[in-house]
Amino acid sequence: MTTVRLPLFPLNSVLFPGLVLPLNVFEERYRAMMRDLLKTPEEEPRRFAVVAIRDGHEVAPSAPGMPDPTAVPERGPAAGFGPDPAKSFHAVGCIADAATIRERADGTFEVLATGTNRVRLVSVDTSGPFLSAELEELAEEQGDEAGAIAEGVLRAFRQYQKRLAGARERSLSTGADLPDEPSVVSYLVAAAMMLDTPTKQRLLQAPDTASRLRDELKLLRSETAIIRSLPSLPASELTRGQTSLN
Repeated sequence: MTTVRLPLFPLNSVLFPGLVLPLNVFEERYRAMMRDLLKTPEEEPRRFAVVAIRDGHEVAPSAPGMPDPTAVPERGPAAGFGPDPAKSFHAVGCIADAATIRERADGTFEVLATGTNRVRLVSVDTSGPFLSAELEELAEEQGDEAGAIAEGVLRAFRQYQKRLAGARERSLSTGADLPDEPSVVSYLVAAAMMLDTPTKQRLLQAPDTASRLRDELKLLRSETAIIRSLPSLPASELTRGQTSLN
């Protein structure tokens, strides 16, 4: 088993390989992480791992508030994730490669990263100023008939886009031709569809590309049918996640 130790950034969302991830970093534990990453030479990748939160808070309470004004604020790298942080996170995440880490005058950071490879969480280390983790790198197996299924997914995805555009009463543009490599198709569609976090997590941790694509085909057909009856839907961008509050 090949493992790697990386800083760990939990989010209330799922990062997929190829997805662009903008971050607005203001909590001290994650600011410490970015300062540490900036020590990495520019010619080397500045990598950290992103995992979706199963049970916990992306931003730890930093001041007393509702409903209990006497609550004691949580501190430290594991704040908001309980006594055993590993249990608060989904087991499969994604490595992020930070292309841009820009420190603002107030000490916060603007970060732009891209998902690269899937990883499985082995253990979480809470001893430093920020969370780090031992991670097992996961290979992307194609599975049976991935290419043929990807073609069907692309057709269904285009229909889904058209329905989205109609429901929103405006044009939805991909900005580029859709890819034809099965694994890329599977991650693009998973990132672009309007799904809840548990469903996106299920797609991320699919055992192979073909399995992910089969699941997506069912979801696309179901979601497209639902969209027909909806008057409007929020906008979304392909391959780009919402900016995390941190």
